[in-house]
Amino acid sequence: MNPGTVMIPEISVDVAEPAWREALPDAEAISRSGAAAAFAAAAPGPLRGRPTEAGVRLTGDAEVRRLNAEFRDRDAPTNVLSFPAMDDDDLGRLPPGAPVNLGDVVVAHGVVVAEARGEGKPLGDHLCHLVVHGMLHLLGFDHVEEADAEMMERLEADVLAGLGIADPYADPVAPLSITARES
Repeated sequence: MNPGTVMIPEISVDVAEPAWREALPDAEAISRSGAAAAFAAAAPGPLRGRPTEAGVRLTGDAEVRRLNAEFRDRDAPTNVLSFPAMDDDDLGRLPPGAPVNLGDVVVAHGVVVAEARGEGKPLGDHLCHLVVHGMLHLLGFDHVEEADAEMMERLEADVLAGLGIADPYADPVAPLSITARES
């Protein structure tokens, strides 16, 4: 392998909520491509040449609400949760070449469908955005501080652009007035 080559992680996708398959038959493929693109764009150097794995769980609002209450003390569903499996110190303690488990991203069907409808976005694009967002959290990014949030949003927009998805943070475009053009 060439130095700097990125090994794409093994992404397991668990579709726990059947409504995902009904609403979006390619939800698994969308999730895998979003997670892989985020990893390729943002994985830190020590992870780039190592075997890695991550999980995506496409579930319902009730499960996400339970997880949000248990781990974040927020008794409400949210669109996406990320559960990193290790930090930089853990990575340093692994034997060279040992696989790295990045953690899991959990996405709530009802919340995501409602957001996509409310924002006029294709469901697949919104799912991909949330998986990218969650994967970036697994890689150590956060949006607590404003500067970090801006950097994370730019990175998300760049990753999504590479997948042919519009910038989710861009202001809606004002309607264009059409004028006649001479040919």
